[in-house]
Amino acid sequence: MGTISGSLLNRRTIRKYSERDVEEKMLDYLLLQGSRTSTTGNMQVYSIVITRDMEIKKELAPCHFNQSMVTEAPVVLTFCADFNRFNKWCRLRKADPGYDNFLSFMTAATDALLAAQTVCIAAESEGLGICYLGTTIYMTRDIIKILRLPAGVVPVTTVTLGWPAENPEQVDRLPLKAITHKETYKDYTDKDIEELYSQKENRSDSELFIRENNKETLAQVFTDVRYTRKDNVHFSETLLQVLEEQGFMNQ
Repeated sequence: MGTISGSLLNRRTIRKYSERDVEEKMLDYLLLQGSRTSTTGNMQVYSIVITRDMEIKKELAPCHFNQSMVTEAPVVLTFCADFNRFNKWCRLRKADPGYDNFLSFMTAATDALLAAQTVCIAAESEGLGICYLGTTIYMTRDIIKILRLPAGVVPVTTVTLGWPAENPEQVDRLPLKAITHKETYKDYTDKDIEELYSQKENRSDSELFIRENNKETLAQVFTDVRYTRKDNVHFSETLLQVLEEQGFMNQ
């Protein structure tokens, strides 16, 4: 049970950052560590767009629902599924790339997310704070325009990075037995669900969440307010259109 394990168990999402900059040398070191992450077939079909310029941050902010950390963090990293670079290499070497399909997007998206998490772990090990922005996948078309992403490139997640100016409480997590299955998947009974979600539901912040949203249960907050069917369908349609535009739907 070493130092790294301990730091991961104590990790927190940081949304407020000090004015201290992240030096270029430090950032390069973090990204170099990220480049050592596992990738499909060692193709490294991802790219990372580094944003430091305040004007570009301001352009990106509405894509992330104007969350303050987008403009306040010294560094914003957009991790992209990227077959553009690999396709160009293939063609230069008289190879015919067959990566204009949904499977290839999933391959590249997986690579990008693995790289993102490796960079985040590296950053936190140095005392930096990070915050993932799930809004990226909702607003892909706008981000593509702002960052000038060519065909074959789709943003899949964004990370804000900087020195913490807060030490927030850890968010809750389900118990380990909720997410692990030994040998084969064991489906959940109603009793299992009641037990596994009881601690989450009975937290004071969860109860406040329910009252603030005028709901009966915490699950209703998720289904009726935070991640609605209407929004899921809308953003799904948008993402599929973007994948078509970026050349990932030839099947």
